[in-house]
Amino acid sequence: MIKNIPNKYTQKMLLERIDDKHSDRYDFFYLPIDLKNSCNVGYAFINMIDPLFVVTLYEDLNEKTWERFNSEKICELTYGRI
Repeated sequence: MIKNIPNKYTQKMLLERIDDKHSDRYDFFYLPIDLKNSCNVGYAFINMIDPLFVVTLYEDLNEKTWERFNSEKICELTYGRI
């Protein structure tokens, strides 16, 4: 689970960021959208194909600032619970 996503990020923007280093390493991605406000709700789910790929995604994103929109939010990766 990717948390603390700035609300203005679109699915396309977030996938561009992930695919920069991790394309073809995941088989599921879901960024919930608040249709009333036309923005994401601040978190996304991603399923990596191999557990080893989680390590590289974690190193790339966790505790990093977001590049767009001058956001002060810090990205956090955690295990998602269904």
